[in-house]
Amino acid sequence: MREVILVYLDRSGGLQKFVHDCKKYNDSKQSYAVYRFIISINPSDIAELDATLGNYILHNPLQAAQIFQSVCFIAIKTLSLIEQLQTEAQISILLKPTHLPSLPSYVLSLSAYPFNYTSQRFYMSEGIVIAMGTVTKYTQGARFLCTEETCPFSEGFRCIRVHCPGATESATVRNDFVCSLCSSPLQEDMKFRVLGDKQIVEMIDAKILNALKGYSVDKSHFRIQAFTLFLR
Repeated sequence: MREVILVYLDRSGGLQKFVHDCKKYNDSKQSYAVYRFIISINPSDIAELDATLGNYILHNPLQAAQIFQSVCFIAIKTLSLIEQLQTEAQISILLKPTHLPSLPSYVLSLSAYPFNYTSQRFYMSEGIVIAMGTVTKYTQGARFLCTEETCPFSEGFRCIRVHCPGATESATVRNDFVCSLCSSPLQEDMKFRVLGDKQIVEMIDAKILNALKGYSVDKSHFRIQAFTLFLR
């Protein structure tokens, strides 16, 4: 799969964008615990190159991102793109599909049953935005060091916390993490914290427009409830 990913990135122009993003990180004077890359993915093009990889991206995007993470780490080290990068865990990959298959199973509708809350894959959702919050900051990644000076984890980038989709802020940064090697408390190195923008949006199903059509012969009752999205 790694070879297919390299071929796709080269053909789609993603490799050139990746090198450009690496150059910005390398030229920056800011310290980073995590280097975040957004990779645009065309599922149709991927499936033509390798159907297994295409299916993996659509239905197991978090695991697929780990394969992209490995490819990007090897590329950075081979081409010496980011001098400060030390470990593969410092790379955060966000796969952004250009579109999804036009099939009912890829449409997330909160008014349709059954719900599939356990699936962590891509969905399309259509609705009307009724409220938007202000743009605030959240932690994309942070570096922690062991407080025991003799522990190998007291230096370097052995303890990296990276935000995962659906996780709260406390899952990334808090003060009760312990070292997995010696069980001593971990302390965050604040100068390496990486922040990103997030915005809360409240949406309502597009079917609400049916209620604005006036009189209807349909006597059935229905209730429309808004749902909240976190844009990161």
